[in-house]
Amino acid sequence: MRIIRHDRSHIVELNDGSAWRIWPADATATLRWLSTTDIDVTDVDDEMCSHALVNCSDGSRVRVVRASARWPIRKACRVLRQG
Repeated sequence: MRIIRHDRSHIVELNDGSAWRIWPADATATLRWLSTTDIDVTDVDDEMCSHALVNCSDGSRVRVVRASARWPIRKACRVLRQG
């Protein structure tokens, strides 16, 4: 899949119509992604995230949830503090 919109660092929209909210700690990794970057979506077993977006060219990955989902604030703050 390809990126069709990435105008905010925490939301990525793909050409399959899906939109993803990027885990705050992973957001900087997506700033190098271009509209030509091939992306795969994969399921992950993570406390806060349901999926990962994988950059096919370099294997980098960022944890995500659907853009319509919101992070549970207290739990997210706890996880971010833990690293």
